[in-house]
Amino acid sequence: MKIGRTILTERQRIRGWEDTDTDRAFFHRVNSDDAIQRYFPWRWSRAEADENFDQMQARTAENGFGWAVAEDLETGVPIGFVGLGQMRHTQVTGPGVEIGWRYVPEAWGKGLATEAARALLVHGFEDLGLERIVAYAVASNRPSLAVMARIGMRERPDLSFDHPMVPDDMPHLKRHAFWEKFSPVARG
Repeated sequence: MKIGRTILTERQRIRGWEDTDTDRAFFHRVNSDDAIQRYFPWRWSRAEADENFDQMQARTAENGFGWAVAEDLETGVPIGFVGLGQMRHTQVTGPGVEIGWRYVPEAWGKGLATEAARALLVHGFEDLGLERIVAYAVASNRPSLAVMARIGMRERPDLSFDHPMVPDDMPHLKRHAFWEKFSPVARG
């Protein structure tokens, strides 16, 4: 998400991460909770999460946009890690901008990821002027793949890949499905 921008949806406030204990603690939670991380090979300690938080913030400052936090609009409680980020594994995926979402279990099954992703696509195409936004997920991650389909992304089986950051001893997490969506303006 563009630095300094806040997006309001029907039920969420999507804003940039702030260097506060609340945001850092939430960032740690979404990167260490077994249920949230079931499709990821790592669980970060608080120190590792803080280090990755700092790196994420530096990339956001460098790119002018990046990952964000989704808050419940009524309570202000953080419920998700969402946003648009510059691709980091370009040797496999090629360059581009990816969209992503990761919500806490108490927010699952309510359509919040789809709601945020739709708003982020509009933001990416209209505010950032992107021509193409991509997404990828573990091939068995049906909830994320369903969100990709609901927001109008197109699966590209020819671009599916084995993620280079997933250890070989975790074959169930290795294969990733690749999806994309083009700007309505770019495609006419």
